Amino acid sequence: MQNAVRYQSVYYFIYLNSMSQRNFLKHIEIDVFSATPKYRQLAQSIIKGISEGRLKQNEVLPSINELSNEFDVSRDTVEKSYKYLKKISVLGSVPGKGFYVKAREVKNDIRIFLLFNKLSTHKKIIYDAFVKTLGNEAMIDFYIYNNDFNLFKKLIDKADASYNYFVIIAHFLDSDKDACDILNTLPKEKLILLDKLVPGVTGEFSAVYEDFEHDIYVALEKALPELKKYKTLKLILPEHTYFPTEIINGFKKFCTRFAFSEKIVHDVKNETIKMGTAYICLMEDDLVTLVEMISSRGLGIGKNIGVISYNETPLKKIILKGITTISTDFEKMGMETARLILSGQKNKIAIPFHLRLRPSL
Repeated sequence: MQNAVRYQSVYYFIYLNSMSQRNFLKHIEIDVFSATPKYRQLAQSIIKGISEGRLKQNEVLPSINELSNEFDVSRDTVEKSYKYLKKISVLGSVPGKGFYVKAREVKNDIRIFLLFNKLSTHKKIIYDAFVKTLGNEAMIDFYIYNNDFNLFKKLIDKADASYNYFVIIAHFLDSDKDACDILNTLPKEKLILLDKLVPGVTGEFSAVYEDFEHDIYVALEKALPELKKYKTLKLILPEHTYFPTEIINGFKKFCTRFAFSEKIVHDVKNETIKMGTAYICLMEDDLVTLVEMISSRGLGIGKNIGVISYNETPLKKIILKGITTISTDFEKMGMETARLILSGQKNKIAIPFHLRLRPSL
């Protein structure tokens, strides 16, 4: 009789645990649009389940195979997620038995909706500095909309209102005149605009941004002694680009103030290279084309043709003995954004451009 009662208790425990696992599976969220690795999304769902009381201490989690089959993700993804949670002492494991909830409770981390227009070399610097500065204090859901306004709108519309912060870069290939309408739907105390301010966004929001018009003017002014050997300045800016028009405004103001002939070049491949011209190149592909064109004509970069490149990268310190750059401090941008979140402060912080003079000018 005692054995029968004991077996019934064991079966009842297994039944309850199975029911709990099935209920838990309903709350796992894997977002295919998110750039956040799936293993981190799974980990965040488990942490959220513990913090909301849906997962209790010592509760056994579904097996790696079960989760893999249920959500159509690889076994490696599930295993990586479980091992990550074990490393931070949220889960424990018993050989041959699987993983269980070790923590009685978990800290309710800051939840961040992070939205980038693209993941370039420079955006990766921002992202890495942002994540590193936050450390383990936040859970980040990371999305990329590839300069597509419709996807930008869709991702913001479907964003969970429970996020503590919405950190957003708003750059588009077409007009961004409607971006403010989308951004104004977000709670301003949670909004941090990154990289640029968007006209029309109202309320007390935060921002870590570049003042494009002012900063390019000041950077060119610092390069004035080197620029004086050129008669004409040309800004290479593709017609369909996400770069703000404020850059053009600052460039033209500088040329007018210091009596340079100026021109906006939309297609560098059709450009006629002439001595006495300095080029400011915003796109990496255009920079490569420009350098090839100058070299093929036997002209000397930094002697009778000047080249300035937008955005600093390690290679620009080396190519052609060094290419002069105008660039913001992307690492600082990521760090300052994270610090706003960690401190809970509301502020607008401008990150100025830096001029790095090299032999190309």
